[in-house]
Amino acid sequence: MCLQHVSLNPPPNWNQYLLKLRPESLLFRIKLTGIRARTDCADIYREGFHTSGVYQIYPSGPSIPLSVYCDMESDGGGWTRRINGSVDFYRGWDDYKRGFGSADGEYWLGLENIHALATRRKYELRIDLEDFENKTVYAKYEHFALSPSAINAEEDGYRLQVLGFIDGGAGDSLAYHNGLMFSTFDRNHRAPLNCAQRCCGAFWYKSCHTANLNGLYLKGPHSFYANGIHWATWTGYYYSLRATAMKMRPNSLPFPG
Repeated sequence: MCLQHVSLNPPPNWNQYLLKLRPESLLFRIKLTGIRARTDCADIYREGFHTSGVYQIYPSGPSIPLSVYCDMESDGGGWTRRINGSVDFYRGWDDYKRGFGSADGEYWLGLENIHALATRRKYELRIDLEDFENKTVYAKYEHFALSPSAINAEEDGYRLQVLGFIDGGAGDSLAYHNGLMFSTFDRNHRAPLNCAQRCCGAFWYKSCHTANLNGLYLKGPHSFYANGIHWATWTGYYYSLRATAMKMRPNSLPFPG
């Protein structure tokens, strides 16, 4: 069972923290009407919207809107992100498939939505990390997809594909998970170990992980092994990070400046 599973609390002054990370950004919602359906944040960026905030995109078609937070400042913008903090990420398969949380705070976009996005274009992935000493690093991958060759992505476990690592100080903790299926406590793809239950999260586990970005929010050093929000090549298995963000965008998006 998941040890030390606790209610999660956000960092203090979370909105001020987000604005500190992106000084020029604002949190806002806009309703897109009478405009061609945008597949992702990059489409919105190309149309002249360069301020970070919550937008609607249509990765699965024009009749199915999806609210996402678009970071328009990191490396030129067009990223779709998720940040851990106030939302409980120890959840089952259906939640991780559909997505949960709020786009203007902490949320998981949903495996099916991520797959729909990543099958339309070639995408890259950036992972931003921050510890409780306000140090920030990132890891970047030039290619990112989920089950790109599968007829049924869910049956294939939304298998992770990442290539082309670029180090931004974090080290590469995701290579270990490349080619693996996603697991939750109620759908384990790495028998006999149930790593999702053992590590109190959900991820592309092997036996078990070097990255656990959906683990418990434990606020820095902790005594239980490997059940926090970890990126092992940076802070190891006994330090849970303050904030993480997984962002994807098309490889072809031009950078400003």
